[in-house]
Amino acid sequence: MRHGAYALCGKRTAPGRYSSPHFAHASVALRARAFVGFSSSKSFFTMHLFKNSFVLLVSTIALVSTQALAHVVLQDGAAAANSSYRATFRVGHGCDGEPTSSIRVMLPAGFNGAQPMPKPGWTLRTVTGPLPVPYESHGKKYTEGILEISWNANSADNALPDGFYDEFVLRGTTPAKPGPLWFKVVQACAKGFNDWVEVPANGTSTRGLKMPAALLEVLDVQAAGGHAH
Repeated sequence: MRHGAYALCGKRTAPGRYSSPHFAHASVALRARAFVGFSSSKSFFTMHLFKNSFVLLVSTIALVSTQALAHVVLQDGAAAANSSYRATFRVGHGCDGEPTSSIRVMLPAGFNGAQPMPKPGWTLRTVTGPLPVPYESHGKKYTEGILEISWNANSADNALPDGFYDEFVLRGTTPAKPGPLWFKVVQACAKGFNDWVEVPANGTSTRGLKMPAALLEVLDVQAAGGHAH
């Protein structure tokens, strides 16, 4: 009778087992619940992992940005070899709270034909002399050229306040040989100065340097247009 009672709900297929629509539905339902539970847990884990990764990425970007703003850096840190390059030096603070009154850039060997961009309220000065590496342009050989460029505030009112940001621009031609170029910059203020002149002994990492020079990576690629001026 016990077997008969079970037989009313389904057909016996093997000792101790019965096939029944009710049993099948229950089994499917249990599996579905298990799958949904697993999927929910997996989705929660994935969202949690993504959230943590995103927070870490934002924190890293913020840290790098803060460190970059603490130095005088180039807006574009890479350029094609033997091409025209617009060097924009970004200044994000003064000297221990003092306003910036002068920015002097020492051009690296191989960066030639430099032309500074005038800045309202500031006086431009250049220093010329024998080039460390003479170069040729349009069939003419150059042995002398601009070695340094400086912008000097005309008055205290024209100086760059410590809490403000500004840019100082020049252009020139990158060398034909790829590799790092270091632009040493001296930032003078109403009181004190910052010498951004440190260069790593090897490689291009500025980690550990308190006053790093501005780095330009010259790449072995062809610039758009394929001609330097």
